[in-house]
Amino acid sequence: MALPLLFLVTRGCFDTYRAGLQARKLGYKALAVTDHDNLAGAMEFARAAHAWDIRPITGAEVTLSDGHHLTLLAESQRGYANLSRLLTQANLSGQRGKPVMEVDWLTGATDGLIALSGCRKGQIPALVEAGEVNAAAQAVDRYVAAFGKENFFLELQEHRVYEDEPRNAKLVRLAERFGLGYVATNNVHYHVRDRHRLHDVLVAVRENRCIEDVRHLIRPNSEFYMKSAEEMAALFAVYPTAIRNTVAIAERCSFDVSRDLSYRFPEYDAPDGQSADDFLADVCFREARRLYGADPDVSERLRRELTMIAAGRRAGFFLRMWELLQVAHERDLPVRGRGSSVGSLVCYLLGLSGIDPIKYNLVVDRFLNEARLEEDVPDIDLDFGRKAREEMFASIFETYSTAHAAQVCNFVQYRFPSAIRDVGKALGLPPGDIDKIAKQMRSRFAHSLEQELGEHPEWRARLRSSFWRDFLDLVQQLIGMPRHLSQHSGGVIISTTRIDEQVPVERPAMEGRWICQWDKDSVADAGMIKLDLLSYPTLDQLYRGLGYVNERHGRSFTSDVIPLDDPAIYEMMQKGDVIGVVQIQSRAQIQVLLRIKVQCIQDLVIQVALIRPGPIQGGAVNPYIARCLGVEPVTFDHPSLESVLRDTKGVFIFQEQVMGASMAIAGFTAGQAEQLRRAMSRKRSREAMEALREDFLAGAQARGVDLPTAAAVYEKILAFAEFGFPRSHAAAMAETACKVAWLKRYYKVEFYTALLNEQPMGFYSPEVICNDARRHGIEVLPVEVNHSRADCTIASDTALRLGYRYVKGLGEAVYKQLDEEGERGQYASLWDFWRRTHLGREAIESLIRLGSFGFTGLHERELLWQLGTFYQPLGGQQPLPLMMSEMVPLRELTREQRILEDLKLVGIAVRGPAFDLVADQLHEGITPSSVVERMEAGQLVSVAGLVAVRQAPQTAKGFVFHTLEDRFGLVNIITAPKLVPRYRELIERAPALIVHGHIERQERSVNVIAERFEALRIAPQAERRVHSFG
Repeated sequence: MALPLLFLVTRGCFDTYRAGLQARKLGYKALAVTDHDNLAGAMEFARAAHAWDIRPITGAEVTLSDGHHLTLLAESQRGYANLSRLLTQANLSGQRGKPVMEVDWLTGATDGLIALSGCRKGQIPALVEAGEVNAAAQAVDRYVAAFGKENFFLELQEHRVYEDEPRNAKLVRLAERFGLGYVATNNVHYHVRDRHRLHDVLVAVRENRCIEDVRHLIRPNSEFYMKSAEEMAALFAVYPTAIRNTVAIAERCSFDVSRDLSYRFPEYDAPDGQSADDFLADVCFREARRLYGADPDVSERLRRELTMIAAGRRAGFFLRMWELLQVAHERDLPVRGRGSSVGSLVCYLLGLSGIDPIKYNLVVDRFLNEARLEEDVPDIDLDFGRKAREEMFASIFETYSTAHAAQVCNFVQYRFPSAIRDVGKALGLPPGDIDKIAKQMRSRFAHSLEQELGEHPEWRARLRSSFWRDFLDLVQQLIGMPRHLSQHSGGVIISTTRIDEQVPVERPAMEGRWICQWDKDSVADAGMIKLDLLSYPTLDQLYRGLGYVNERHGRSFTSDVIPLDDPAIYEMMQKGDVIGVVQIQSRAQIQVLLRIKVQCIQDLVIQVALIRPGPIQGGAVNPYIARCLGVEPVTFDHPSLESVLRDTKGVFIFQEQVMGASMAIAGFTAGQAEQLRRAMSRKRSREAMEALREDFLAGAQARGVDLPTAAAVYEKILAFAEFGFPRSHAAAMAETACKVAWLKRYYKVEFYTALLNEQPMGFYSPEVICNDARRHGIEVLPVEVNHSRADCTIASDTALRLGYRYVKGLGEAVYKQLDEEGERGQYASLWDFWRRTHLGREAIESLIRLGSFGFTGLHERELLWQLGTFYQPLGGQQPLPLMMSEMVPLRELTREQRILEDLKLVGIAVRGPAFDLVADQLHEGITPSSVVERMEAGQLVSVAGLVAVRQAPQTAKGFVFHTLEDRFGLVNIITAPKLVPRYRELIERAPALIVHGHIERQERSVNVIAERFEALRIAPQAERRVHSFG
């Protein structure tokens, strides 16, 4: 049966799991996926089909340049490779997102392919239906010449449409005339009949129009569902040969995309005739001797890793990565390893991680697993600075080309806002209504769509109509379905064999990139090695900050020489003074730092990993803190876990501990433990881990562990389906955090200048960062045309100056122009600035309003008046020297007006605290944040401030967290779930708040438990960009 699936374009309305389940119910033994112009779902479908004991057949329905369709099925590996290359060519040659194939591309590219003439939009069926039999016969000749008579079939479809029966009869006669086979197929677009309405909507979505405007494109009835063998036999009772041929084709298509790809790991040509394995060993042992001397334990560990790499035939890949990273190191690009590869000694010796696994006692089994060398392919994750990452992508594609390298894709799924907008437009709802409903469902506190609409009188009555019930149902059906294909954040696959013979490649929106049509899970299922090049602005912050230090102080610091055992750094962390240290600056992380004493890098490794969904859901956080404080004894759920959990005081924090616990409690093999670990990191991870529960409990009981204990341990393991760190990744994060904290502790102006120049990044807005800088004695100076450059600059040991990049509406070309002109000398006046830069009037006015021409001695309104006396648009009259007439007396801007201009134009209050804008609404009962820190538990308190952060993490069980900022600092607010409905609007959207409540104190960590909220009025332009429920 031909089965179009939705992956790249909206032509079907079910996923592989539903398709496989329905096919299983109907007794199918084989099923073909022939999506339109792509193979995006081929691997996922193959895996799902095997799970349902169905043999997957891979193919595609391609669109020809004349608009007709042609169905191609992969009979063999060669056929699949040809199909993949044809689809690649179609995607790369035409308009992005609209691939079309030329018929003459088939010449020499049809080996191993079986072609069907297509649905009613196929060239031959369309000509036959139009009565153009001679033209149809000529088309048959062309396809037979391309594919051969035994590999080309005329396709019959019967969906109880008026034209089907006569068209099928004509196609059979044509087949008999040419001695061709004909086959029966079912053009499935939804797995059950009830989904036909959703399919109609998706057709409208694809065309970006209302259903009424695309009636001519919508299927004529609801018969395009998956039918049983009995239904198909009845429909084609007069053509039993067609059914037999369908079965015969299915038997011929032996290619299985999950098993038969021609992919080979990257190879490496070693010098002097050495094998890649031997050369890799030479490189690693030479570096190990340099770093560790003749340490037998290091040598033994290294031999073990090299043996696993050789057994998995991956030496070429490691050497290719070594070669790639040599480019990065030669260019001094900010780079660092992350993830499980940091646990590998080989990666460290090759310069792929930068984190010493011996020092941190990291294990390699999360990265290389002896029991699953064939099944599991390691990924290497690398963090780069932003620009460095772009350089490395360019280097990869320059080295390997699109024939041997491609980025991994990502499938963007429907969520409520996008589903509401797409369904609403398809049904013809008023745009204003669609926008209101979509925004309502963006709320972090949104319930079901029906409940949200039912709470508003304007919508409640409408919900009783069948139209609106239909709308609700269609939106709900769309949730979780793939909407479109996008570019993965950094995954790249490299192959010795051609990539475009493994999976089609296409162009994303970003120039100079090429992406394959598989996501990370499909790539992993294909056994491909993936390299992740991730953007990590913290590295830019660190490198840039060290550059400032070296330039200003005549030093030659590199990140490698920063000490990780400096007590002053940890003292600063213990105070919670870590804003700008991205890895540990969140509200929850600061709260933990204030409660436990992080005294060394090993403590920091644990702290970095602790505040993650896995440990939180697994109930690890509070017990770990209590045990650190000595108020709770260190215990283990079972004695066999002591060796696994000793250094984390009996609680699960790292992924490696999950693997170790499964082996200790349930007797899992290393391979089973790795299977459990892999289940954590995939889509549907919780479902995958639930499937392993029975094996775990059975294994535990066989080892004498009682069922309640085993079940309790597995629940904690199951929590890691919500995401937890491997220790190796936490070590990489902790080292970086320690080095950035060192910069903050000893070189504050360099730290803040670098941090502001790398925005956006992290948890806090530039406004909050600048206020933190002021609290550390660093003055933030405004943009000034005689001193500013594009980037923020250091004005003195205690002051930094904002750069032009913070001024809204300028752009890269203006930044470059202003930098170049600034190097030529200072401006004498406003007129001189205009004469030399020829900026547009709006840009100059923005700079005036920001006080950037203070050197003239004139205030903002006087300068705006002056600009009006001589400004001419570019291309107008050549400017003449300014002849000042008598100036009209103009009132100077107030302090509050200047603060508003700052917030509106640069997002940072430079000429006064933003808090002053609400100060007149406060009373003597408001407690400053500096006093809150000293209050006792239970004391009543009222606090006020601008919202710096809003959070309502899924792991918090309905609790909401705000961070407010006043003149003196930050204060944390905790809101219980019962208060949210009453104050939802304020909690979710108010830019400034008064909160009444009481003090909660846990050691040095202080929070305000909210009991009542009031809004503070503030001008819209003063509303800050905040971390809002991210």
